[in-house]
Amino acid sequence: MTLTSPKPANATPGPLLWWKRNRKQILPPLFGIAGFLLVWQLSASLGLTRLPGPLSLFTEVRTRDLLLYPFYDRGGLDKGLFWQTMASLGRVAQGYFLAAVVGISAGIAVGLNKTLNRAFDPLFQFLRMVAPLAWVPIALVIFQKNQPAAIFVIFITAVWPILINTAEGVRQIPQDYHNVALVLQMSKKTFFTKVLIPSALPYIFTGLRISIGLAWLAIIAAEIVMSGIVGIGFFIWDAYQQNYVSDILLAVLWIGGIGLLLDRLMAWIQSRISPGQ
Repeated sequence: MTLTSPKPANATPGPLLWWKRNRKQILPPLFGIAGFLLVWQLSASLGLTRLPGPLSLFTEVRTRDLLLYPFYDRGGLDKGLFWQTMASLGRVAQGYFLAAVVGISAGIAVGLNKTLNRAFDPLFQFLRMVAPLAWVPIALVIFQKNQPAAIFVIFITAVWPILINTAEGVRQIPQDYHNVALVLQMSKKTFFTKVLIPSALPYIFTGLRISIGLAWLAIIAAEIVMSGIVGIGFFIWDAYQQNYVSDILLAVLWIGGIGLLLDRLMAWIQSRISPGQ
């Protein structure tokens, strides 16, 4: 016969306990968002702004269908928000991966070599100031096709924060670490994997988190200019051309939500790789 201890009389069920612990973090953002939406809707209802209110996402039949049926695909450019987003995210993934590889590699090289840093830092600082849209015509001239041009725009926009933050992280490694490595006669591989990367990792992830947001912004801007390709940026421009203002509002909210998820995903990856940071 197995004896089980009775539950304490004041035991709190799991969901209620979770709510008690997290309500102070959840309620303020909810009230803030609700207040913003209320002011927006009142402004639209009173005619203070020409933008339709947030309720138009549901009262406009076309916009409501886009929201409720994101997976439709009628061929060509007539696709739901899910497929538009996946097309944009596919370009972001390719350009961002290239930016991460080049940015981390070049950042480590520049951070370790003062001569390289003096030679290339002015160039890096100059190039990172160029707006993403300015790269679009250059990319189209170089590649002659929208897809590789869009990937290049993402790459050239996202690479600089990764490179600069990685280089700074390498430079911030204490000299004592280098001295200990010399005393212990560490191989370059051991120093790289056991000292350099762990020490610079917080800086690297700072660059990666900044760059994922820039990459997402860059592809939206690029797709607006590059006509005739499936993507959330082209979706916004097409809606504007046809005066579907509620569709534009839906796409803007959709873009913000995806960008927030990308940032949180990068933060989660950082917490898994370097939980102590």
